[in-house]
Amino acid sequence: MTAVEIEYCVPCGFRDRALDLQRAILTGLERELDSCRLVMGADGVFRVSVDGTVVFDVADDEFDVDAIARDVRSHL
Repeated sequence: MTAVEIEYCVPCGFRDRALDLQRAILTGLERELDSCRLVMGADGVFRVSVDGTVVFDVADDEFDVDAIARDVRSHL
């Protein structure tokens, strides 16, 4: 099984984005995952990892819940 980690910037107010993404991932992939956890961060971070491999970083791409959820699915 697989672990997903969503690291988000607390000072930037990215919690709602992180919660929306977590909900989208769990809606489609809950039975295929061991965990989908939120990790609080700072300095503008919003990064999604699947088993330690970064599949999304806001520094490299624009935030899109559906696209990120598809990227997570493709790494399963």
